[in-house]
Amino acid sequence: MSRFIINGGRRLGGVYTPAGNKNAVLPMLAACVLTDEPVTLENLPLIDDVRAMLAILDGLGVAVDLHDHTVTVCARGLRRSRLDPELCRRVRSSILFAGPLTARLGRATLAPPGGDVIGRRRLDTHFDGLRALGIETAGGRQFTFRRRRLEGAAIVLDEASVTATENVLMAAVLAKGRTVIFNAACEPHVLDLGLLLNKMGARIEGLGTNRLEIEGVERLLGATHEVQPDTIEIGSFVAAAAATGGELTVSGVPFEPLWIIGKAFQKLGIRIDLDGYALRVPPRQHLRIRRDFGAAIPKIDDGPWPMFPSDLMSVSIVAATQAHGSILFFEKMFESRMYFVDYLAGMGATIVVCDPHRVLVTGPSRLHGTHMASPDIRAGMALLIAALCAKGQSIIDNAQTIDRGYEAVDAKLRALGADITRQD
Repeated sequence: MSRFIINGGRRLGGVYTPAGNKNAVLPMLAACVLTDEPVTLENLPLIDDVRAMLAILDGLGVAVDLHDHTVTVCARGLRRSRLDPELCRRVRSSILFAGPLTARLGRATLAPPGGDVIGRRRLDTHFDGLRALGIETAGGRQFTFRRRRLEGAAIVLDEASVTATENVLMAAVLAKGRTVIFNAACEPHVLDLGLLLNKMGARIEGLGTNRLEIEGVERLLGATHEVQPDTIEIGSFVAAAAATGGELTVSGVPFEPLWIIGKAFQKLGIRIDLDGYALRVPPRQHLRIRRDFGAAIPKIDDGPWPMFPSDLMSVSIVAATQAHGSILFFEKMFESRMYFVDYLAGMGATIVVCDPHRVLVTGPSRLHGTHMASPDIRAGMALLIAALCAKGQSIIDNAQTIDRGYEAVDAKLRALGADITRQD
């Protein structure tokens, strides 16, 4: 078990290079089993969840060649269809093997997936979509998937689930005939997965929209693909720089996703300058929450893309503690994501917990250091930002949860001027 020790009160500043998108690369690694030819992924984030997915591939007999931030995966020797139960319990993304593995081998067996405990995370949409393609599913202590046929179908997802969309999409590319997925998730990382699949020879139309059309092909080929930068990591570092009164420069950023995210940050008074593929957070911003029309208290709520992503709610709440005014946060997707705010209240933040989904933040608050534990990836990053803003020393236990989603976060923060050390 790791811990971070942070001495707060320093402004962050400098140039920051984002890692590859965690939520894009995890399904891409699962997609590698769809072909017997090599697939090379560049700009790979070296995070714990990626290492777990690579270990799953290795356990299936897949060749994995990792060099720095580039990995080449070749599933020519794929024979096994049963995933390591312990690895399944480590990462929720293990469920992403259900569709592609069954499409390739005709069967798959995996333990219920793990991941962060942030509320109920349904799998029904996965099962329903795969069944519509002709895959039999069974649950219990282990999940089994068997391909009786694999034929295209018109599928209406009962929720715009990112991972369910990806699972069904990866199975559909090898299905006979035409598949149409309605109410598909259209997040940037789903688009990036689709771009990789099309490079591999898939025939997918409608990427970036909630209606996907797939014409099945007999086989997929190898490909090389550069994973897009992680917009959630970029948003987290933007929040950290603004909350500490610092400045930040990021190059090579995807414009459209950050423009949408920046719209919500504007409500907190955070100014972001976007110039082409470069982003800058100007220094010493005086954060002031922008009231809605009629001087009403504003609200930030999450939802399926292009609404504000749930993964940035936690860091936004911390940024709001350093802004003048009051704002309501409405977390619609996960009923346990807000529990970490108890730590912020203990640090001196003025937060009213309205119910499991809503908190009202009034700032600015003088935070003081404390001893706490990271409950999940995004809350852990939020607590790190709070510690950077706080007076005195903070200790964050269970730091390895943050490593699951942020590559070398302590080294990156030190490079920006933070006083942070890791103890293992």
